[in-house]
Amino acid sequence: MKQVWCSWRISHTDWRKTQCRRDSVWALRRQRAGSSLVLKVFELCSRGVKMLQQILVDMFIEPELLAELNEEQKQILFFKMREEQIRRWREREAQLENEEAARVKVKKGKTVSWMKGLDDDVWVWVMGEHPDDKPYDQICDEVMAERAALQAQREAEKLRAKKAAELEKRFSGLHLEPEQVVLSEQEVRQKEQRRAEEELKVLPVSSLLLNTWFVSVLTWRLVLCQKLELEERRKAEEELRRLEQERKQQIYISLKEVQGSKHTREEEEDKEWQNTLQKSKAADMRRRSLAKQTIEDHRRRSVRALERGRVAAMTKAFGSTNPAPAPKPRNTTNNSNAIRRKGGMRRSLSASSREHIIRWFKEEQLPLRAGFQRDQSRIAPWFHGIISREEAEALLEEGEPGFFLVRVSERVFGYVLSYRSSEGIKHLLIDASESCYMLLGDQIRFSSLSELLEYHQVEPLSSSGVEEYLRRACGQKAATADYTDLFT
Repeated sequence: MKQVWCSWRISHTDWRKTQCRRDSVWALRRQRAGSSLVLKVFELCSRGVKMLQQILVDMFIEPELLAELNEEQKQILFFKMREEQIRRWREREAQLENEEAARVKVKKGKTVSWMKGLDDDVWVWVMGEHPDDKPYDQICDEVMAERAALQAQREAEKLRAKKAAELEKRFSGLHLEPEQVVLSEQEVRQKEQRRAEEELKVLPVSSLLLNTWFVSVLTWRLVLCQKLELEERRKAEEELRRLEQERKQQIYISLKEVQGSKHTREEEEDKEWQNTLQKSKAADMRRRSLAKQTIEDHRRRSVRALERGRVAAMTKAFGSTNPAPAPKPRNTTNNSNAIRRKGGMRRSLSASSREHIIRWFKEEQLPLRAGFQRDQSRIAPWFHGIISREEAEALLEEGEPGFFLVRVSERVFGYVLSYRSSEGIKHLLIDASESCYMLLGDQIRFSSLSELLEYHQVEPLSSSGVEEYLRRACGQKAATADYTDLFT
């Protein structure tokens, strides 16, 4: 009995060790599976930005591809391109600064030395801070008054010279200096005295008196003309001074008016510049707000997608090693000339682009059952072939907001989601690279078109604050389906 109990105890101990070892193995497997799931999710997100990275490297986007983007996608793309420009500019500036620092500066003979203050720093004088400094308006008034005085003085000098020339011409025959007048009188007296002495011997007394009176009259007339000339000069000088003062006031007033008009024009230009700056800042704030809101909405939608189990379904579809199911009896055999898949959105060739797009759809999209319903039983009603933007808008014209269709793009290897909103008909480009589907500019990837459309029936399409959902599919309206050439 003792031996049986011991053997049972040993067997029970071995069973417990085996069970613990099995639990450890299962825990390790679950941990490895969770790590692989996280790695796959990060791998999917990293592949989603290949096309955007290529555009930022080239700093160029094809006009055909740009035409397929909506306004929100364009704003996001332009914001990313601007960030890339700023980053490159900063790198070039840093490189130039390093090159200038490494470059040896050649000393020249001439140098400039700055006057230093008490604090051993460059001495700076700020006008208006010292108590003895005059206000700026007073300095401007003094400068204008000085300029007006100089200009009026120059004009007065010209008038004075002109007036002096006129007086000189007027009194040229009678112009004598006071010293010359005194000398002339003395000479006249001496001559008269000599002549009188001579005439006393010959002429009678009456003739002598007449000559004396004649000389006196000439002398008086000469003195009177000189006084008149001096009076004229004095009056002319007073008139010139008065004109100079008046002209000075006129010039000062005109300078004040010019300065006032200049200040008014500068204020208007400054006001206009301030308005332009405010508009630019407001537009910049709107762009930043839009980008921030887009990021927040993308994060929110990503979290919701994780909660709804989208990532798990996508990981299962991508992680499976089994090939995709073959299509229903269709002739879709691949040959050596098949189009090779590349990362990112690809644009079709310019020549015979429709044939290349049809070939791409048959060789790459049919194996993925693109355009079929979720159960892959038949083609979805929302799917359309290679139709133009105008044809899509004509089909959606009579619908209500939320009326949508998916068409094969005419220009790139991908699809276009056309839907009607309250603002009109919009078109969103769908990236079909990497064997998955996503809206251009978005990072949420789906394994099929139907899954993408079902997701946006409950989640808004736009991240700009306007909630737009897909409501009802737009089917075929013509007798012959427009996707016949894609499946034949």
